Amino acid sequence: MAQTLEEILLNPARRPAVINDLQLLVDAEVSDKNGVSGAVIKTGYTAVKKIKPGIVESAMNRMLPEFADALEPFYGEYRATGGNDFGAFLTARSDAAADALLGVTDERAQVTSSDAAKKVYAKLRPNGKKNVEEALPRLGQLIDRYASGA
Repeated sequence: MAQTLEEILLNPARRPAVINDLQLLVDAEVSDKNGVSGAVIKTGYTAVKKIKPGIVESAMNRMLPEFADALEPFYGEYRATGGNDFGAFLTARSDAAADALLGVTDERAQVTSSDAAKKVYAKLRPNGKKNVEEALPRLGQLIDRYASGA
């Protein structure tokens, strides 16, 4: 029986590994950034991790259910088409997939009580869609790995 993303990614036996792999994905995406905007992202990311160790894992853990919900329509369509590369599937729908994921973070940014977090998010958000779109191949591959082992 086909499983939902929530069943695949939030399974208590699997969730810690999913969170770890998502952090590694974010680390790799940040590391791959180039140019002036890449330097800004790298500097900000390093500073945030230094100021508040564990923040990436914590944020991923809190938002994972919402990210799974946001991607579920894409995953359902992907499964229905018998696809074998969710990263390519998401990339082909990068505009809508990035908007779905950013909807989660936009909502979180609006309700956070941290003015510092709001400021950082507001500064990074203009390039957010491009950055999320660039991460979709890795994200899809990560999901495929867990789905095949589910």
